[in-house]
Amino acid sequence: MEVALEDNNLMEKVLPPDEQEIDVELEAKEKKYLRGEGANLESLKDKKLKTQLASREKLYGKSAKAAAKIEKWLLPASAGYLETEGLEKTWRIKQTDIAKEVDLLSSRNQYDIVLPDFGPYKLDFTASGRHMLAGGRKGHLALVDMMNMNLIKEIHVRETVRDVAFLHNDQFFAAAQKKYSYIYARDGTELHCLKERGPVARLRFLKNHFLLASVNKIGQLHYQDVTYGDMVASIRTGKGRTDVMEVNPYNGVVALGHSGGTVTMWKPTSQAPLVQMQCHPGPVSAVAFHPNGHLMATSGKERKVKIWDLRKFEEVQTIHGFHAKTLSFSQKGLLAAGTGSFVQVLGDSSGGGHSRYMSHPMVKGYQVEKVMFRPYEDVLGIGHSMGWSSVLIPGSGEPNFDSWVANPFETSKQRREKEVHLLLDKLPPETIMLDPSKIGAMRPSRRKEKPTRGEIEAEKEVAIEAAKSVEMKKKTKGRNKPSKRTKKKKELVENAKKTFPELEEKNIAGKKRRIGEDAAAELPTSLKRFARKN
Repeated sequence: MEVALEDNNLMEKVLPPDEQEIDVELEAKEKKYLRGEGANLESLKDKKLKTQLASREKLYGKSAKAAAKIEKWLLPASAGYLETEGLEKTWRIKQTDIAKEVDLLSSRNQYDIVLPDFGPYKLDFTASGRHMLAGGRKGHLALVDMMNMNLIKEIHVRETVRDVAFLHNDQFFAAAQKKYSYIYARDGTELHCLKERGPVARLRFLKNHFLLASVNKIGQLHYQDVTYGDMVASIRTGKGRTDVMEVNPYNGVVALGHSGGTVTMWKPTSQAPLVQMQCHPGPVSAVAFHPNGHLMATSGKERKVKIWDLRKFEEVQTIHGFHAKTLSFSQKGLLAAGTGSFVQVLGDSSGGGHSRYMSHPMVKGYQVEKVMFRPYEDVLGIGHSMGWSSVLIPGSGEPNFDSWVANPFETSKQRREKEVHLLLDKLPPETIMLDPSKIGAMRPSRRKEKPTRGEIEAEKEVAIEAAKSVEMKKKTKGRNKPSKRTKKKKELVENAKKTFPELEEKNIAGKKRRIGEDAAAELPTSLKRFARKN
């Protein structure tokens, strides 16, 4: 009977092959999330420490198992990446070679729109990557649905367009035109004319704060709240004209690149820069932030691209021999740099710094104006002097989207609900800071609270009594006289009093005031008006 029970238990423990594969896969993913090897508890003699570490290791195991299950069931897609064999290099692979290997839907993302009469073009994507906004320098604005490649709206403003930016969704967008900035609706209707900013060079939108940030030709930085239209801040940078501007997605801080090689970081509640970094010896031509907000890439006229760690404000890597007019980070950390008729993509696959991953030469004569990765797709948008183009960059986009954050397939009802939620969750401008984790924490006291007069006097009396009770050493004949011992004790008491100078100063000030009052009282009536008043 016992043997039969043991056989039944063994049968229950044996899982089907499919479930065994799932368990093996989960174990592999769990090892990835574990924080190294566990502590050796057997060698510990302290029972309390042993119990604490055991509970800690148990908690780590539970969190790693939960993360592995989330990756298994909620993040089914994995990011692709170009891999080569032998001496072959990834940056030698051309777009025509990639197009032969990908599926039909992916191959549709390779195109070249030629509009030579209205370029060069600036590009912007919505947070979901569903819509793209293109703005030509000669006044052409186009809103495109990237899912089915349909042109939603096309307008000609018949004046210079320097930059374009989406607001919180695809229903509204802003354009920096020749004299003023304008806000348009999805159907091309002009909603607002922003005259307070002057001729704007760059536009950026802070989606968590509903702030439209811009920098004009004379170097003034403006923040405007688009929910009720008021100007939140107008800051004179004092660094002259600039056309390099980017927003850190982690904390909402705006970075400006200047002609002196400095990069300054700003928030709307401060008239002085939060940080001023000397990044290059010459003018800064481009700035870009990693999606996690901890890395910043800058490019200078001296043909160098530098990577900076913003947690320590230190230079991490310098890439020589390449001048970038425009920079852009992808969701997976790839860095695209464009200049002239050439686009280069740098990858950090090994963790040893960014190195050459892919390159794409444009048609001769095309001058790259703007590069930008499309969210949730392995696509790089390129705005140039003859229109705009799109190329495939494997491994650049996040393969799994969160429908609560950005949903490329959202309906009009979901969009309206999300807009209401965004407005309810809107953050005030005061929350923009270098370290947003400090929000909600206790502010440390700037200075110690001064003790009261009674506490100081009590401490002084204790110190004097301690000085009086000091036992004097017995010294040789002639050096142990009572007069010398008394003199020594007086010195100890005086030294103890000197440790409380505030009380002494107050006493001296009080004495001087009383002396002055007595002297004024003794003066004749005719001279009292000349007496000093305390």
